[in-house]
Amino acid sequence: MKITNSKKLTLLLLVILGISARFLPHPANFAPIGAIALFGGLYLPKRYAIILPLIAMLISDIFIGFYSWQIMLSVYVCFGLTGLSGLFIRNHKNFFSVVSVTLLSSVSFFLITNAAVWAFGTMYTHNFAGLMQSYVMAIPFFRNSLLGDLFYVGVLVGGYEAVKILITKMNRTQTEQI
Repeated sequence: MKITNSKKLTLLLLVILGISARFLPHPANFAPIGAIALFGGLYLPKRYAIILPLIAMLISDIFIGFYSWQIMLSVYVCFGLTGLSGLFIRNHKNFFSVVSVTLLSSVSFFLITNAAVWAFGTMYTHNFAGLMQSYVMAIPFFRNSLLGDLFYVGVLVGGYEAVKILITKMNRTQTEQI
C-alpha cells in the first residue's frame, strides 16, 4: 500500500504530539500516547499502527531517561495492545466501540503496568498485599490516564471524523454545483 503525503504528515504530526506532550507540563499520566496508539489502529496503514506510538515513546525516553526494562516493556506492550485493539475494531468503529476500547485500554494499562511495578520494582512487598497496595497507590495516576485517554481520543478521533464529514459535505456541495 502506498502511503500518501497526507498520511506521512499525519504520522509526523502524531509522533511530534506524542514526543512534545511528554516534555510539556501536564498532570502525571495525562498524555496522548494511548490515544495515538488507538488512532493509529483505527486509521493508519497497519504497519504503522503499532509502531507509531512506540517510536514516540522511544524517542522521548532517550531524552527523559530509561528505567527498569521490564517495567518499560510493560508500558510499550500496553500501547502496542491499544494499537491492536484499534485494528480489531477498525472496520466496525462507532462511538460505542471507540469509547469501549479506550476504557479497556486504560484499565489494561493500569493493571499491567502496576503489576510490573510491583513484580519488578522495590516499592512494594512481593506478596498479594503488596500487589493490592501498588494498585491502590496508583489510583490517582489511573484517573489521569483515563481522563487523558478519553480527552485525546476525543480530540484525535473526533477531530478526524469531523474533518471527514466536512470534506464529504464540501465535495457533495461542489458536485451539486456542477
